[in-house]
Amino acid sequence: MSGSPVDRLSDALSRLPGIGRKTALRLAFALVDDRMLAEELAAVLAETATNVHECPLCRNLTLDSVCDVCSSSARISSICVVHTPADQRSIEDTGLFRGTYFVLHGCLAPLDGVGPRELGIPALAERVRATEAREVILALDSTTEGEATCAYIARTLESLGVPVTRLARGLPPGALVEYADALTLTQALKGRSRV
Repeated sequence: MSGSPVDRLSDALSRLPGIGRKTALRLAFALVDDRMLAEELAAVLAETATNVHECPLCRNLTLDSVCDVCSSSARISSICVVHTPADQRSIEDTGLFRGTYFVLHGCLAPLDGVGPRELGIPALAERVRATEAREVILALDSTTEGEATCAYIARTLESLGVPVTRLARGLPPGALVEYADALTLTQALKGRSRV
């Protein structure tokens, strides 16, 4: 691979999830061909990199000191735990859940150095205590790592006396919450069960 700007751009784009080498190269050429789009994208990327940070309460991404969901007085005292901000967005888009969220930004992976502290699980427990949450919903992916993370969180919160539920099995094993359609998420939220 040469060190040309198009090749470097293509290489950078190919590191995004779901973008293969051919797609990355097509995107790179499209950006070179459309200078206005390239400049707009560069400005938006720079603004995002500079201004977006984690909400100190829920760890979702925000531009504000506290995200819109956490600062809303209309939210109920239930907390939905998700792996990623994309998962939070998918559940929020259903319009069915009116509580707050907690974003783990991953799942337990001790061999990779990802433990409870890296996922913010102690902060989650403190938030459950501080808000006197009436329910914690675990909306994690149905993968081996997701199941292990759910089990750990359920054990951690057990002593707090708060009901811990899971999304119903409307999500097939191995499914990712981010890619589930609205109907599947709706059924999963309505049919959640106690852990």
